[in-house]
Amino acid sequence: MKHLLIADDDANNRALLNHYMTREGFRVIEACNGEEAILQMKQHKIDLAIIDVKMPGLNGLYVCEYIRSNYDIPIILLTACQQLEDKEQGYLSGTDDYVTKPFEIVELLYRVKALFRRYSLASSDKIRLNQLLIDRKNHEIVDGEAVLLLPLKEFELLAQLAQYPGRLFAREELIRLIWGADYAGDERTVDVHIKRLRKRFLNYKDSFAIRTIRGIGYKLEVSGQ
Repeated sequence: MKHLLIADDDANNRALLNHYMTREGFRVIEACNGEEAILQMKQHKIDLAIIDVKMPGLNGLYVCEYIRSNYDIPIILLTACQQLEDKEQGYLSGTDDYVTKPFEIVELLYRVKALFRRYSLASSDKIRLNQLLIDRKNHEIVDGEAVLLLPLKEFELLAQLAQYPGRLFAREELIRLIWGADYAGDERTVDVHIKRLRKRFLNYKDSFAIRTIRGIGYKLEVSGQ
């Protein structure tokens, strides 16, 4: 059974989400503020977090950053804000998805299930991008009988994006994940490596594409998904 953390200072919203998610077979852990959300993360094995941005004390963005730094689970942020800059802050904090209130419960459920599918793909050492197979253990990319070898950082960057197809990664997040928190360069390093990857895989547009999200970062989309 998958465990969901629902963090929202609105008791009615928590009760509504608890009811529907429990009915769908999930176990729900509730938190009424940011401090309690972090405590619940420490006390329970949480598989996915649904976090309201506007909470008293520690807000949802802080909780999102904390979870992203300490756990490898999907995160959905809930907010009443529809401005692009608000969504940008959410993605920069590490969220996988962003849902604006008011929302349809069914749509939120679809997003929860979609994130579980994406993260389940990331649990394997081998990632399929249609005709291409990324072998993370051997650091190689296989196309039928042909083996493609990439420079290490390009391979790690492609594998990181391919682990979570459809998820938006901020440039600064990719720097931390691929080059490390103590990297002395700037975020343009990511742009350069993305440009090289696109050039290398020009003939594989039918397999996948790396999309630029202006002002934020990149995401990989698999054709046909």
